[in-house]
Amino acid sequence: MITRESTPSGAHFAFTDREGGVSAAPRASRNLGDAVGDDPAAVAANRAAVAADLGLEPARVRWMRQVHGGEVAVAEESPANGEPPEVDGLVTAERGLALAVVTADCVPVLVADPEAGVAGAAHAGRPGLLAGVVPATVKAMVALGARPERMVARTGPAICGRCYEVPEELARLAGEAVPGSGTTTSWGTPAIDIPAGVRRQLAEAGVADVASSPVCTLESEAHFSYRRASTTGRQASYVWVAR
Repeated sequence: MITRESTPSGAHFAFTDREGGVSAAPRASRNLGDAVGDDPAAVAANRAAVAADLGLEPARVRWMRQVHGGEVAVAEESPANGEPPEVDGLVTAERGLALAVVTADCVPVLVADPEAGVAGAAHAGRPGLLAGVVPATVKAMVALGARPERMVARTGPAICGRCYEVPEELARLAGEAVPGSGTTTSWGTPAIDIPAGVRRQLAEAGVADVASSPVCTLESEAHFSYRRASTTGRQASYVWVAR
């Protein structure tokens, strides 16, 4: 299933789950990550099928080589070497050019300013949240002519704060760095609420129109979760602004 949202102003968001692809177990079946040991032909087929479902040309979808950091790159219409940049945030001012982020518990963050024709996508796991990849993505969009007060942000399926157990010291550090992100699990142990931290960072960056998926990837068998099974696939989230 692909969950889609389009705004009247021309912002488009899409989130996949693990169903409906051709990848074999343990990455069955719609794995869209190309760095998790899957058959490259299966990944390519899955990506092409999703692009077709979304009305996109596969060649006009830009991917990242995600490294759990805070760096952001500008996605170009024609990349110089064809290789995805090693970053955790992408932005573009090219209408119709889609940006994609793959996740299996981390938060996919999609942002668009349709009036400016600018889109941004970020991969916010715990390291990326603390490295500031979300505000860095908003800042990079502003450099392309976007304005935070016009931005629309959506975050996709991710592990929730009730389930993301971490050592007490990590929860403390996260709570100090991003207030509201330190929390406890449903069973009372230290945890980090990354979706809450992302929403806090978007609000501090001036983005008011924010909505988050209610899906917890650890709890949902329809989604890939690294915490549930370390050898697994990746779902993808897409953002673009209509031409």
